[in-house]
Amino acid sequence: QVQLVESGGGLVQPGGSLRLSCAASVSIISINTMGWYRQAPGKERELVATVTSGDTTNYADSVKGRFTISRDNAKNTVYLQMNSLKPEDTAVYFCNAVIKNLFVRLYGTEAWGQGTQVTVSS
Repeated sequence: QVQLVESGGGLVQPGGSLRLSCAASVSIISINTMGWYRQAPGKERELVATVTSGDTTNYADSVKGRFTISRDNAKNTVYLQMNSLKPEDTAVYFCNAVIKNLFVRLYGTEAWGQGTQVTVSS
């Protein structure tokens, strides 16, 4: 079973910054893509950013230029640096890992963290 543990959420004023961390319980060799999703009250869960094992990144249009996703392979950790935060960014942020096909039998197709709350308010 793959476990993902998020941290770094909290309350921040508009224009502020936060850095979210997601630590995986397995080696990155088991993981194809890691990403961040978020779910705001009354809205469906949406993709925020992803990064592949080849370090290719993808961002939602709403966060481009403000958020940066990165990986630390040695720590089996993915980060989301969030700058210029807006009230619209308020949501529970979930870490996601898509498992490589070779390891699906062991770990399943994907894993989700429990989420960390980000609240942007003055």
